[in-house]
Formats: sequence, C-alpha cells, structure tokens
Amino acid sequence: YSYAVRLWRGSVERQRQNLRFSSRLYAGTSRVSQVSLKAPQPQHIECVVCGDKSSGKHYGQFTCEGCKSFFKRSVRRNLTYTCRANRNCPIDQHHRNQCQYCRFKKCLKVGMRREAVQRGRMPPTQPHHGQFALTNGDPLHCHSYLSGYISLLLRAEPYPTSRYGSQCMQPNNIMGIENICELAARMLFSAVEWARNIPFFPDLQITDQVALLRLTWSELFVLNAAQCSMPLHVAPLLAAAGLHASPMSADRVVAFMDHIRIFQEQVEKLKALHVDSAEYSCLKAIVLFTSDACGLSDVAHVESLQEKSQCALEEYVRSQYPNQPTRFGKLLLRLPSLRTVSSSVIEQLFFVRLFAVVRDMLLSGSSFNWPYMSIQ
Repeated sequence: YSYAVRLWRGSVERQRQNLRFSSRLYAGTSRVSQVSLKAPQPQHIECVVCGDKSSGKHYGQFTCEGCKSFFKRSVRRNLTYTCRANRNCPIDQHHRNQCQYCRFKKCLKVGMRREAVQRGRMPPTQPHHGQFALTNGDPLHCHSYLSGYISLLLRAEPYPTSRYGSQCMQPNNIMGIENICELAARMLFSAVEWARNIPFFPDLQITDQVALLRLTWSELFVLNAAQCSMPLHVAPLLAAAGLHASPMSADRVVAFMDHIRIFQEQVEKLKALHVDSAEYSCLKAIVLFTSDACGLSDVAHVESLQEKSQCALEEYVRSQYPNQPTRFGKLLLRLPSLRTVSSSVIEQLFFVRLFAVVRDMLLSGSSFNWPYMSIQ
C-alpha cells in the first residue's frame, strides 16, 4: 500500500512539473510570437534636414514631406533667400520655417541634389514661362524654369553693352591710349560688379568670393572685351604698356607682340561665334563658379552653381538655336583657352597706371571693398 501511495504521489508530482514546464514553454512561445510580429514594422528614419519623420528618399536623401517640397520649390523657382542673422540658424522641425536661407543651405549641405529636381521632374504639360531680356530690347520667351536664372544673370549687368562708349561699337575706329585704359577699367569693374549682383555669389563666404574673383577676373575681362567688340590695335597697346618710351630688346618685343596676338585671337574667336547676351552671361557664370580656386570652404556648392549655369546655357542654346546642334559644344570649348591670356599680361597691356589698384582689389581678402567706376 505504501509503495502504491509513493508511486501515485510521484506521478502527481511529475504531472505538476510537466504542467509548469508547459506553462513556461507557452509563455516563452507567446513572447517569441509577439517579437516576431513586431519585427517587420518599418524602422523610423529621420529627415536629414530637420530631424522630423522621413517620408522616404527625395532628391538623394531621406527627408520629410515639408523639406522635400521646400527644396523642390526653391530649385524650380530659382528662389534667392537672405539670412537676417549670422547664416547659422538652427534647422529642426520646430525652427525650420524661421530662416529659408539656412534651411536651403542645409539641404545642399546634407547632399540634396539640384539636378534631381532639374532633370525631368517638371510636368511636360505645364512648363514655366520666362523671358530673356536681350540687348536689342526684344523679350525672348523660353519655356523653362532656368530662364529665370538667366534673366537674373542679365539683370546683374551694371552697364548695358551700348553704354561702354561709341568707340567700343566701332571696330575700325582707332582709340587713343586714354580711351583704351578707360574702357578696360570699365570692363574690369563691370565684371566685378556683375559678380556681386548675380544669384548665389553674394551668399558665399567672403573668402570664397575673393578666391573666385582672384582666379577668374582675367577670363571675365576677356569675355567682356569680346562682348563689347573691343577694338584691338597693336600701337595703342604698346603705348599703353609704356614700352614705346624705352629701348627694348628684340626678344622682348617678340614676346610682347605674341601676348597681344593671343589676346586678340581669343577675342576674335568669341566674336566669330556671334555670342548673344544670354550666352555671355552663362559663360561668365560658368567661368566664375569654378572649383579650381584655392581654399574654397564649400567646393561642392560652387560646383553645383557651375553645373546650374552650364545646364542653363545648354537649354538656352537648344531652344534658341535649334539649327546649330554643335553650338553649345563650341561655346564650352572656348572657355579653357581663355586661361592662355594670363592676368599679368592683361595688367601689362591695360592697367599699367592702375596696377596697384588692381592688385590691391584682387588680394583684399579682409575688406572686399571694390572700386567702382560710373559711366558718364
């Protein structure tokens, strides 16, 4: 009997253990099931601009709907913003609407790509209408959002080409030394004033502005010389350089004449293409926004501005010169050769009397106070 009782108690105890094990197993299985059900839920990704919840990848980065729409609107409409503070405003989901300048700057900084908006995202049935105000006064319509950018480049010109002087528009008219120096000074200061007034350039760091102008001012000068059909004659240039007043060796004469020839060739090749005002503005913007300048604080942003200018030129040429399929390539191919005319040669040819002014102007990294010459 006692053996039977012990056997029964052992059986009951084993049943209890099995029940406790089954309960623990069920509980564990239930927790595993709960975890497995939660695992497929999408992970929360923040907007790289403001930190709000991202709705997906837009223009190269994960952003919220607000920052996506803001970036798209800014690029399509070529909007220019101004910061009322120190260009370092906090951008988060609570402050993102307080400073559009800093918000757009952060969009570019985190890697949102302008070209993603520019390439094929505009509805084909609703093009953006713009105008190019050419020097002849006739408005030129173009169905593109980039037309607004070119219009801003054109409006930035401080002097219309016709106001450079009547001598400038008469290629066969021989100009005196004083007139050549005055015209050259006007073109130089015009290039600097134009740069200060075009979109995006004033928003760059002052050191970047100086670095870009220091590198490209001579190329901008050559483009302005070609645009206004600057008459080039060897004798006045020699006189302006002061070489006629003192004896010089034959080698020096040959070298100097070669510099003049190179300058003349660059101007004449541009004039032979019959470049219009809109094309000149785009070419100057492509030249100015170069990442080759030393010490740039935001190389990627400068490259994006150059790309924007190049896209604007390409679209303009295709729209306005459909029968010249190689025109865009010919225009771009003229730019590298502009650097064959060195800045020291231009200074020697045209700015002997203003040499100190030009040097101080282009090397003044602290003040950035540019001389300004008014047209009478």
